[in-house]
Amino acid sequence: MNIRIPRTVAGVRIPDSTPARQAIELLLDHGTEFLYNHSLRSFVFACLKGQQSQRRYDAELLYISSVFHDLGLTPHYRSADYRFEVDGANAARDFLRSHGLPEPTLQLVWDAVALHTSPGIAEHKEAEVALLNYGVALDVVGRGYEQLDEHLRKEIVGVFPRNGFKATIIPTFFEGFRHKPHTTYGNMNADICAFMMPDFQPGNFCDAILQSPWSE
Repeated sequence: MNIRIPRTVAGVRIPDSTPARQAIELLLDHGTEFLYNHSLRSFVFACLKGQQSQRRYDAELLYISSVFHDLGLTPHYRSADYRFEVDGANAARDFLRSHGLPEPTLQLVWDAVALHTSPGIAEHKEAEVALLNYGVALDVVGRGYEQLDEHLRKEIVGVFPRNGFKATIIPTFFEGFRHKPHTTYGNMNADICAFMMPDFQPGNFCDAILQSPWSE
């Protein structure tokens, strides 16, 4: 994809370091324009939330986390048996390790990507983890929609258009893990499988308890 990346959007500076540029190149090479727009909107939403809440965060790490957060859905990065969030987190960790970043930084970004679909947990973690979860949730399900000024929403969507997002995101998710529906047990991705697969039978935690080999 030949896309010109803006320098700033809604007052948020888009990181332009070597790792940041290489990360976005991976997204453009292995992802889609749809995922690119979603990832960049999520980043800008996350940064604006960070500014509003006066949370200190590393913009470059948040950016790279945003870029990698859905790469686990793509053919290049998806595994046979891990959750797609883990595939993306592993890819982000390997990428940053190749740039010589320290282990605590690798773990922070791994957590941000792996927990981006884990409301109730992510918001209690470090700023980068919590903010990515917020930005993704705002873009996907509109959580916090009214808290963002309309002119900012319009500017962001004008630069990174949604292009039929509601009709596209569910099949995009599904395509990333249709070959491994068992990985959706206990998480929101089971809802995607149930929506797309009429015969899908999600795992049930109560059944797992009652059918365990323990006698009582």
